[in-house]
Amino acid sequence: MDAFKTFIALLALVNPLGMLPVFISLTQGMSDKDRQRTIRTAALTVAAVIAVCALVGEYIISFFGISTASLQVAGGLLILLMSLSMLNGQMGGTKTTAEEQDEAEHKSAIGVVPLGIPLLTGPGAISTVIVYANKAQKPSDYLVLIGCGVALALLVWLALQLAQPINRIMGRSGINIATRIMGLLVAAISVEFIVEGLKTMLPALAG
Repeated sequence: MDAFKTFIALLALVNPLGMLPVFISLTQGMSDKDRQRTIRTAALTVAAVIAVCALVGEYIISFFGISTASLQVAGGLLILLMSLSMLNGQMGGTKTTAEEQDEAEHKSAIGVVPLGIPLLTGPGAISTVIVYANKAQKPSDYLVLIGCGVALALLVWLALQLAQPINRIMGRSGINIATRIMGLLVAAISVEFIVEGLKTMLPALAG
């Protein structure tokens, strides 16, 4: 498994920079202690979700009788929709429900929902981890996925710690540009997933 390619793919999907305006909005009025707790919780959630999906994701889809090829095509289409939103300067296309937004407004611990899930590790990131886990051929490949999750958690922690300075330096326009670049990478990942899934489902295409 190519650790660098895997990390870049997940980084583009998690997109910590794209979450900064949301994080700043959700944590307005919080004490420093609550904000730090939220940052730690969001980072740990990212690592935990990626690790769990890497280790048991395959068993979950097998339990429901879903083939990996079907997940690749469905996940690829989902990721493609996300990439289109990102290319328009939106935050990855993953939205929160009204209930999640209301919960975020009334609770100090918002690191799990909505920041950790679904804004940082949404359906696109989850399906990507499961697909990569299915390609794993040895235990070290699973360690690569878990390591990517830990590295992403550290980047999320760092980005949220520096949210205000980054937001001032880059501004909304700068963050939009970064999001569009990530969106282009995500679009390429989605096409790769769809093609691989279709080749598996329709062997004639591989010939």
